[in-house]
Amino acid sequence: MSSCSERLAHWALGLRFDELPADVVENTKYRILDVIGLALAGLATPFGESLQRACAAMNPPGPSRVLGTGQRAGVAAAAMVNGALAQALEFDDTHNESIVHMSAPSVAAALAVSEYSPVSGREMITAVALGNEVSCRTGIVAPGQFHRRGLHPTGLFAPFGTTCLAGRLLCLTEEQLVHALGIAGSFAAGILECWVDGTQSKFVHPGWAAQSGITAAVLGRAGTTGPSAVLEGRFGLFASHLQDPSVPRAFDRITDALGRTWESRKASFKPFPAAHVIHPYIDALLDLRERHRIDPRQVREILCPVALYIVPIVCEPVNEKRRPRSDSHGRVSLQYTLAEALHLGALTKEAYRPASLHDPEILRLADAVEYRIDPDFPGPERFKGAVRLTLESGETYEAVEEHNRGSAENPMTRDELQAKFDENAAALLSRERRRRLIDAVSNLETLPEASELVQLSLAG
Repeated sequence: MSSCSERLAHWALGLRFDELPADVVENTKYRILDVIGLALAGLATPFGESLQRACAAMNPPGPSRVLGTGQRAGVAAAAMVNGALAQALEFDDTHNESIVHMSAPSVAAALAVSEYSPVSGREMITAVALGNEVSCRTGIVAPGQFHRRGLHPTGLFAPFGTTCLAGRLLCLTEEQLVHALGIAGSFAAGILECWVDGTQSKFVHPGWAAQSGITAAVLGRAGTTGPSAVLEGRFGLFASHLQDPSVPRAFDRITDALGRTWESRKASFKPFPAAHVIHPYIDALLDLRERHRIDPRQVREILCPVALYIVPIVCEPVNEKRRPRSDSHGRVSLQYTLAEALHLGALTKEAYRPASLHDPEILRLADAVEYRIDPDFPGPERFKGAVRLTLESGETYEAVEEHNRGSAENPMTRDELQAKFDENAAALLSRERRRRLIDAVSNLETLPEASELVQLSLAG
């Protein structure tokens, strides 16, 4: 029987643009636009500035460019920087069940390769769509098991998607791509200790995944070998990272109905720059604030029923979550995030500023947020949120979000996605340049050179 890698390689190299469903094409184009806007917004953060300095220190100028600045680097280095920039605000899309951030690595890798080797717009869409699909499918073999062990699914599984993407764009044979996937498994990494002290290393993971996929593909093309059973084998990724033999592993989900059922349809865009599982709680709370004209100063308690799996991600340890040390720390805190959103009435890309992190009224509200585990709440396949808000007067108000906004069941509109891009890109790109970039992505299948998107992203 063929290995998972062999089946993935066969599909990735044989997929044609005309076989993509129309909604997958449309969603993929918006994922590309979203990632470009997020990378531009990430440039102005301290994390983004550190990436640019590191890139200059480690890499001579090369064929590919950093989005927004035009800083030149090698193809893998540019992919690393752009992929990491796109997660600087915790604002990039996520596959709900696996919680893999799949588009930032895929788009960063595809854009970098497009400046290294010619890529048409149709090929760009196809490559990003299949890269995202592979990242999602490898991530659902054992959903929820990696976060609880302090491992970031994006760092573990996106390298396989970007390897398939790069293998296609760099014209590998099936045998070479199987070897490349085996190599990529050795690069799969990403621990989450940064969630303890609010440091930034998690943001590097999408960039590392983009770089890993390109590196593995180039090595495979050059003749370096890697194990065919890197996913399911005796010492493969799941055996090495999930050493408890009682943990179920649904390897059939990697390739069953591949090309007919698209897991990436279940990935959500983000309306807020925060951990995705918090989003339905934010919307529910802001809905109450607006509908009932809630004065945050009069709020005594905010009670949130939660699914068990999100507790170690965004709820505990409680003291850390109520007093985040940095913006990155706050973005994965249910307590702090709801407090800031309620206090300010919004949660934009300007959220989690130092002044807010130390605001006594926001911190008072963070102390008012409580959670309780509700066994009836769904698992990671659906992000549901609910809040019960109690005022000092004793009045209570409740709201429920059955599906997070940005999901397939509760989608963001085209206008909302374009407005998000505009907000993220406005500091660097003029209104005319933003319009041209939106038009180029909207008509990407007609572009002979997808690298035009990088050119249009440059400040002006």
